[in-house]
Amino acid sequence: MSGHIHILGICGTFMGGVALLARELGYRVTGSDANVYPPMSTQLQAAGIELMEGYAPEHLQPAPDTVVVGNAMRRGNPAVEYLLNAGLPYTSGPQWLAEHVLQDKWVLAVSGTHGKTTTSSLLAWILEYAGLAPGFLIGGVPANFGQSARGTSGNFFVVEADEYDTAFFDKRSKFVHYRPRTVTINNLEFDHADIFPDLAAIQRQFHHLVRCVPGEGLVIHPQGQAAVDDVLAMGCWTPAQSFTLDGEADWSATLLAPDASRFAVRDPAGSTAEVAWGFLGRHNVENALAALAAARHVGVPLQQGVAALAGFRGVKRRLELLGEVGGVTVYDDFAHHPTAIATTLQGLRASAAGRVIAVVEPRSNTMRIGQHRRALQDCTRDADAVYWFQPPGMDWSLDAVAAASTVPATVAHDIDQLARRVAQESRPGDRVVIMSNGGFGGIHQRLLDELKAANS
Repeated sequence: MSGHIHILGICGTFMGGVALLARELGYRVTGSDANVYPPMSTQLQAAGIELMEGYAPEHLQPAPDTVVVGNAMRRGNPAVEYLLNAGLPYTSGPQWLAEHVLQDKWVLAVSGTHGKTTTSSLLAWILEYAGLAPGFLIGGVPANFGQSARGTSGNFFVVEADEYDTAFFDKRSKFVHYRPRTVTINNLEFDHADIFPDLAAIQRQFHHLVRCVPGEGLVIHPQGQAAVDDVLAMGCWTPAQSFTLDGEADWSATLLAPDASRFAVRDPAGSTAEVAWGFLGRHNVENALAALAAARHVGVPLQQGVAALAGFRGVKRRLELLGEVGGVTVYDDFAHHPTAIATTLQGLRASAAGRVIAVVEPRSNTMRIGQHRRALQDCTRDADAVYWFQPPGMDWSLDAVAAASTVPATVAHDIDQLARRVAQESRPGDRVVIMSNGGFGGIHQRLLDELKAANS
């Protein structure tokens, strides 16, 4: 293929993945973003993609064949206003993906509030291990692949299917564009309060997703989760399989170790297998069940899927080990929701002796506007201590969350002072987990540096 596409908002994980796929297909790809910085910028530039800082109309001169508009773009943006006034051809990232990449593929879509990135990465790796050479577009970087997106000449494509809206001109959820044959709905909670008024509005979008799955497809879902059951009750024209941990379902798991590093799996045919892997937490067992079920739908036997799990190397920023200094272990975790914070801390708590210290920046749109403030009070109960960072510009105070905490809690307003204090109060055997869905002001390296200074 040939032609020139320009991507507005190219450094977001999803749009960056679209850019890499377009480049693989032979397009000339350029892009604009307000924040052009590593790691996405280096990944894109290495692929021969020209990046431009800001949203100047000049970036669209001479006119590209198509402008692909990211969902962060709003009316009033100079590039958006220029492309509308000039009558340039434009589309959304999900629409472009559907038309140019997914059209002739068996699409396996991973949806839900939590675990999408890990489950997508697990599923892509299982298919790769089984020799199926899948394409994928994932909202993170799976360590087994070292990149967030890859095309394929084969039949299968794994996509992380986000319910966030598509673009300023298309308010449907991204995932309705993908027309999947295999869908997993990991779980469902209220999130994205900046665009959805309530859980029912999100459930309506999931209903639209389910309506698109063919009758010969498969919907994979948790057993007995009311919010997901309500979606399926709206209408489902496709066979469904359920999964659960410690219960009865089509796919079930039983823990063989309290930290979930070992578990047994039972499939719908009654076959069983044991998993031993390097990951913690009940939530990751559920992610694995969903991935095994989806892989089985395209022909990967249980034993082969389980063998793949042993070689799974994880995803950047999902309880990623950053280092150990003076007996203090530091992790990075992409925590965007109180439930995500709670499940990560539960897994760490179950894994070993020693204190668990949480350092949390409530940065997601939903948390910043205070939608989850009551849930934030309880989500750190499995930590021994929690340090809350009050992000600049957040219009409510974390002091009440800290005051209501069942574990010792501190609110900080300065990242350097926070890193220094955590380093000073840590002791050998502690596990410190830094939790944010953003860069958190570079606190990760600052904390490691402070620990090194304290131990020198």
